Amino acid sequence: MKIVRLLLMCLICLSCKSQTKKMNGISFVASPEKINHKHISPILKVSANYVALMPFGFIKDLSSPKIIHNTNRQWFGETEKGIVQYGKEFTKSNIKLMIKPQIWVWKGEFTGDIKMESEKDWKILEDSYSEFILTYAKTAQELKAAVFCIGTELENFVINRPLFWQALVKKIRAIYKGKLTYAANWDEYKRVPFWGQLDYIGIDAYFPLSTKKSPSKEEFEEGWLVHKKEIQRVRKKVNKPVLFTEYGYRSVDFTGKEPWDSNKVIEQVNLEAQKNATEAIYNQFWKEDWFAGGFLWKWFHKHNEVGGENNNRFTPQNKPAERLLKQLYGK
Repeated sequence: MKIVRLLLMCLICLSCKSQTKKMNGISFVASPEKINHKHISPILKVSANYVALMPFGFIKDLSSPKIIHNTNRQWFGETEKGIVQYGKEFTKSNIKLMIKPQIWVWKGEFTGDIKMESEKDWKILEDSYSEFILTYAKTAQELKAAVFCIGTELENFVINRPLFWQALVKKIRAIYKGKLTYAANWDEYKRVPFWGQLDYIGIDAYFPLSTKKSPSKEEFEEGWLVHKKEIQRVRKKVNKPVLFTEYGYRSVDFTGKEPWDSNKVIEQVNLEAQKNATEAIYNQFWKEDWFAGGFLWKWFHKHNEVGGENNNRFTPQNKPAERLLKQLYGK
């Protein structure tokens, strides 16, 4: 009888483990207006169960310490009120939330290069960033968001001010009771010093995979092998699950060469390459028990007016990649 009970318990444990649902996420782009169910319905149709909502703060340049946020000059969806409205609408549809505050540098410069020129400015930046991030930690708690991201691609800030970040995590924990991550750039995640304080190793997963014009799914998967090995090494070292806080590919030729490249130059549309790259990342990671899931970059609220087969941007909307996503997220 004891053996039978033991076997039953083992089966129950295995069943629970197999039923652990990945974060099949979408990065939802802010807009100037409120949203409703018609904007959410296309996301439900691709079987997404999470969305990332992204409030924005703005700085003038890479050495400016003041973050401006939550103003009337911003789009509604980038503000505190907008995040609350969006979050409540998604929650009505049983879609869980990751709140992911981000900074935009004037002229679109890379946030990982933000670096102050004096100790005085570092202190101002720390105070300004704390006010920004704690505002949205409170919002995340109010919305009962499943995940809160404490920063996005801020390598120089993280490396130069480690004690600030350690203290900031404690302040966030005092306000927000859900899971925490940080969105490290694909070439940054190995150097983040505070993974041990968080719940997930967050990676914006724009790893270079292939220099070919139009790689096959198998070629994209082969390109993942070296990166996957390093991700596993870091994961084992800090003993935390991995979350792709962003992932995605433009529908262009050479999309696997520099997947982070979002320049506006008109390039040759390649819908098949986007589809192959999306299927490859899913095949390589979603089967792993140490992998928590990912958030596809990116999705716009007016579904019928974006994307399409002549579009070369990141969105999968109204492209073969959208039909594929429905299959993958629906598994």
